[in-house]
Amino acid sequence: MIPETVFAMLACARPGVIHSVVFGGFAPPELAKRIDDATPKLVLTASCGIEGSRTIACKPLVDEALVLAAHSVEHVVLVQREQLTADLMPVRDIDWHDLRRRTADMPVPPCVPLASGDPLYILYTWGTTGTPKGVVRDNGGHAVALSWSMANIYGIGARDTFWAASDVGWVVGHSYIVYAPLLVGATTVLFEGKPVGTPDPGTFWRTIARHNVKSFFTAPTAIRAIRKEDPDARYLKEIGVGACRAVFLAGERADPETIAWLERKSGLPVIDHWCQTELGWPAIASCFAMGDLRRKPGSAGFPVPGYQFAILDDEGFALPDKASGNVVIKTPLPPGTFRSLWNNNATFVRNFETFPGYYETGDAGFRDSEGFMHIMGRTDDIINIAGHRLSTGQMEEIVSRQPGVAECAVVGADDNLKGMVPIAFVTPQIGYAADKSIAERAVLAVRSELGAIAAMKAVLVVEQLPKTRSGKILRSLLRKIVNREPFDIPATIDDPETPAKIAAVCREELGLDDPHLQNPGK
Repeated sequence: MIPETVFAMLACARPGVIHSVVFGGFAPPELAKRIDDATPKLVLTASCGIEGSRTIACKPLVDEALVLAAHSVEHVVLVQREQLTADLMPVRDIDWHDLRRRTADMPVPPCVPLASGDPLYILYTWGTTGTPKGVVRDNGGHAVALSWSMANIYGIGARDTFWAASDVGWVVGHSYIVYAPLLVGATTVLFEGKPVGTPDPGTFWRTIARHNVKSFFTAPTAIRAIRKEDPDARYLKEIGVGACRAVFLAGERADPETIAWLERKSGLPVIDHWCQTELGWPAIASCFAMGDLRRKPGSAGFPVPGYQFAILDDEGFALPDKASGNVVIKTPLPPGTFRSLWNNNATFVRNFETFPGYYETGDAGFRDSEGFMHIMGRTDDIINIAGHRLSTGQMEEIVSRQPGVAECAVVGADDNLKGMVPIAFVTPQIGYAADKSIAERAVLAVRSELGAIAAMKAVLVVEQLPKTRSGKILRSLLRKIVNREPFDIPATIDDPETPAKIAAVCREELGLDDPHLQNPGK
């Protein structure tokens, strides 16, 4: 998350070179997979990244990945950072700043005209098999869609300041840190750090006020982290929100309690909306800049112009309002969405095969009688309890409202009698770590609000939930732990020790005996 990253992306786009940014949290084998798939001529990296109080060496990861990869690159261009420098390999490696000095007097090459459908970038996301798939973004549709969204969803134009507190390694970073603000002549904020601990829970508000941020975009996890550290919003009250007019949340499902807390403490509209890597820009939102401030707790808003949604059952039949099913989008997809997967046309086609005439999002949800769209989670987050399909997202809403709960995740555990039963994992707010009543209150609340059929088996209090470095909760990993299935530590996990700690809680509280959890390679 340094300026040179943005410079490199734009320097690729100028002559029509395809770039593929890989998130810095990936281990060398995962980076090697992407190198072999994209077959780049050049790798650009930095000597290190800074994450809170830690300095992460990047160059050794790149070197190891290039050894593992079958594909050979011509050069590695390295930005040396003063916090931690790296050794350069003769001939292959080039110092970024030295290269800039040596080429300072060379004429700047002109922009190269491209066809609208020519690729701009490849961005890898996870497929259902665990193998990364390279989403290809085109030039023309991408620019049109992002420009439209800045003007009509976020209310940002020339000379405004926009901040998307994401990472350039993810689609939000591509779309709303690098390309969209610059396409409309706005200022973009590039932030290296975390919402807490760099140095305190006031970092976001301080940055917003200092730089006159007009619209702010972040993930619900970031707000929950701030709330956990500063439940009374003392920093927010002291610093204020400056010129900010709205906060937008995306990246994962925003629980109503988090939205309500932030609206109450900030006095700003907090707008949940929904996007995917494949789509590249929001498909469900309340278009704030068009004067649409209709919001409903638990909903991501309404379909954005260009997207036509349907809710289908597993047989492909349309479901009535309020009935949960497969969320699909009618084809053709609007501008800016993916048109192919890099070297993987078969997987691309499969996205449209299950429900002919529709793109299968892989998410479950429903449309209510007022037209609000509710995305309740991935389709495998819908659990079947004694023949009843219930959403773990709904249960998470209930659990998260309980006093003392900072974050929660609900997953389905296999059950011999009912097929599946829900288990909740919660992290306590400061001051509630010793509160033994959290679990009991959560179980009773779920039973009270969803009925006895919900049959929540247990609520386990843990230090922290397993998350990716971008803040997404790894619910699939939690499912494997409670169901005694083998699992690998994901390359994107924030803290590799968290799964073992959660497994220990499961063994103690649920009586699970899982020898595979002791395997250091798993």
